[in-house]
Amino acid sequence: MAIYIVDSNFFIEAHRKSYPLDVAFSFWNKVKQLANEGEIISIDKVKNELYDKNDDLEIWCKANLPMDFFKSTSTSISSYSKVCNWAVSKKNHYNETALNEFLDADEADAFLVAYTLDDNENRILVTHEVSDLNIKRKIKIPEACNGLNVRFLSVMDMFRELKETF
Repeated sequence: MAIYIVDSNFFIEAHRKSYPLDVAFSFWNKVKQLANEGEIISIDKVKNELYDKNDDLEIWCKANLPMDFFKSTSTSISSYSKVCNWAVSKKNHYNETALNEFLDADEADAFLVAYTLDDNENRILVTHEVSDLNIKRKIKIPEACNGLNVRFLSVMDMFRELKETF
């Protein structure tokens, strides 16, 4: 069974742009349902990114996501090393700031790729990020996924694959 690993932008973009908490109840009810069913999960680094603003999104997540929604990445160190090696191999393309940001142990992106890579057969990374090989100032999740053969989807493609509507 496929499990979808959601990036912090899954929540942030929805909350700030497309599906505000005070308007799009059906979206947030669907997220809660998928989380409770174990169809979607995330990682501890995403939790840290979501729980640093003390805003309505943080309050919603604390009230509606299962206690075990955010998985520990402590078991992903071997895969994280592979992700880091891939990033360093791209040092001639990306600038130093991009590499440092991507490899920062407090940032979620590299760990999301690593956690998904840990069980590449059953885990699919979900992000709003879109590949752009011309950008040198930021390593986008899709580039790392493509470089490491990790499957990823956009948010709407995930909903389509799950045959979910809201």
